[in-house]
Amino acid sequence: MRVPVTVEALPAMTAVGELLALNEGLVGPSTGYMVGARGDWPRLVAAAESCSLDVVELSALSARELPGLLRFLVEAGTLPFGHVSVHGPSKGWDGTPAALATALAAVPGFVDGIVLHPETLGDVDAFADLGGRLRLENMDSRKSDARTVAELARYFAALPQARFCFDVAHAQLHDPSMGLAHELLDAFGERLAEVHVSSIEPDGEHVPLRASDAETFLPVLERCAGVPWVLEAPAG
Repeated sequence: MRVPVTVEALPAMTAVGELLALNEGLVGPSTGYMVGARGDWPRLVAAAESCSLDVVELSALSARELPGLLRFLVEAGTLPFGHVSVHGPSKGWDGTPAALATALAAVPGFVDGIVLHPETLGDVDAFADLGGRLRLENMDSRKSDARTVAELARYFAALPQARFCFDVAHAQLHDPSMGLAHELLDAFGERLAEVHVSSIEPDGEHVPLRASDAETFLPVLERCAGVPWVLEAPAG
């Protein structure tokens, strides 16, 4: 049954649309929310293409997804997106940090960046050779590290070439006033290379961007225009 659109629904679309328009031409999806095709990289890329040719993040959050992604990227040789990043594993890796760093170093050069969760790195120095392609993400309230400026600063000190992947919803979970979000950008804005955009539930689940959050995020994300924005949930 088709649900009629009410007048009350229109501001929600306007708020979200206006926010994303701040970075027009630099917004696209993460394949991480496309759970029905997980591991099927040609299908995931086709789904991402239908959303945007500007930006894509290919998400291998589980270590078992990484070998297939690496094979796909090498065989593909290139992809039709303006900006491509890979989200490396945050769970399931049973090898050494050095082995993971070596695997990620094999990501082809057309991939602009490799996002990792800092608290999962172990031997941080092992990832130094990833240089400026490495993007360290601020963590949500379920994690015990890499959440605040002080915690992230230790990782950036050890990996001085690494860039910053800013997850605005993670920052909101810690501080709904968005003070932490501004502090993170004050500290690491010069390193900013990618932004994760969505709304989020208290348990850390990323969900489609709500109008209320779009309004809350606006002053923060105005500071982030000009770098790729990755949608971690469907746009609507």
